[in-house]
Amino acid sequence: MSGEIISNEQRFDVSMSPAPGGSKCFDDDGRLKRTGTVWTASAHIITAVIGSGILSLAWATAQLGWIAGPTVMLMFSFVTCYTSCLLASCYRSGDPVAGKRNYTYMEAVEANLGGCKVKICGAIQYMNLFGVAIGYTIAASISMVAVKRSNCFHDSHAKNPCKISSTPYMLAFGGMGVLFSQIPDFNQTSWLSVVAAAMSFTYSSIGLALGIFKVAETGHFRGSLTGISIGVVSETEKVWRSLQALGEIAFAYSCSLILVEIQDTVKSPPSESKTMKKATLLSVSVTTVFYMLIGCFGYAAFGDQAPKNLLTGFGFYNPFWLVDIANIAIVVHLVGAYQVTCQPLFAFVEKHAARIFPGSNFINKEYDITALPGGFKTYKLNLFRLVWRTIFVVITTVIPMLMPFFDTVSGILGAIGFWPLTVYFPVEMYIVQKKIPKWSSKWISLQIISVACLIISIAAAAGAFAGLVTNLKDYRPFQPNY
Repeated sequence: MSGEIISNEQRFDVSMSPAPGGSKCFDDDGRLKRTGTVWTASAHIITAVIGSGILSLAWATAQLGWIAGPTVMLMFSFVTCYTSCLLASCYRSGDPVAGKRNYTYMEAVEANLGGCKVKICGAIQYMNLFGVAIGYTIAASISMVAVKRSNCFHDSHAKNPCKISSTPYMLAFGGMGVLFSQIPDFNQTSWLSVVAAAMSFTYSSIGLALGIFKVAETGHFRGSLTGISIGVVSETEKVWRSLQALGEIAFAYSCSLILVEIQDTVKSPPSESKTMKKATLLSVSVTTVFYMLIGCFGYAAFGDQAPKNLLTGFGFYNPFWLVDIANIAIVVHLVGAYQVTCQPLFAFVEKHAARIFPGSNFINKEYDITALPGGFKTYKLNLFRLVWRTIFVVITTVIPMLMPFFDTVSGILGAIGFWPLTVYFPVEMYIVQKKIPKWSSKWISLQIISVACLIISIAAAAGAFAGLVTNLKDYRPFQPNY
């Protein structure tokens, strides 16, 4: 193992007199040539978007009914796709081809809006990323428990209640998180995104197939036009559940907070914005098809009794091995999704630490490890990265042990993060970037979209917090909870 001091500041900003248009090995900003394509960007987006939240869409549809459920999903998909394309136009400041690059979401906000909005954006974005990491830990542990519980039921012929604590499984996921968190940066996670995207299609397809099988078995579509009936739940519960369903769907479409970072991996020509818009359209379209099919067939199969998680709610007992495969695929997907989601947060902390302590060997020194087995490339070990990322994973593992309510957490995150990160900032940046006149028809249209989404987000947040209060009444930390 040999040591070489390489400034983290230099790693994050190496644009030292770059040649216009770049060169064979370097882009126009002096950084190593980017290699991302429509397909790799789509894989990153699908990994970030199609999370295990997809399996709660049948429950969300059950709360809203056959009319509002699919309509709300289509509305969120349209808004997400449209505002993501607006955001793609803000990757470069000024000229869309040769303008200054904005490497992160915060830099894009700073370049276009500036002032206190940058700090507000950063606080919301990174708190949301932190929350998503917690949500992924909960979801992964639920799927691991489901595999154990499924086999327990099968072995005991359903005579054993199979009460199992999720704590050991959260620790196991945390251990995997520590290992994979040492992947240095976003550019080196492409392979992980491809694997994770494949896993998301695997468990989504299994959930869809089981839903279709259940409908075929019963011979009819369950559910109603208006969702779960008054009587099954009270009027107040119906309202809160409907609002919580909005948050669930919003969370299922949350990807804007890392789109700029994904765009920064894309090569040019063609321009990064063109490639990113194609990737966004492709990935959101594919995602929406899966969401609609799983949400609708899950609701058709179970009606008002649709579980909050199509697989782990034990809506399907047989074939148990197929359900196990789906749950294992969820865990593998979430290992990748956790890393893709957290990379912007890791980079933010490491970049600022390097700026504050430019002379610190602990923060800036990297060790070349050349003795890795299998002939892998040299790995650059950084002690600060090792320590801080490990601490981060530990924190996002301990918190879920105290509050393992994935559906509630996902609803809160979706409600709080959707409007500012997916709608407000992209709309405001696009208005500034394109110099859209105030009170023009386009300006008014954009503001209407923004205000409408704000109202929906507030309502969804209220429903999600109501669900959290209900869950906290009965929960006891570190006890068997499944």
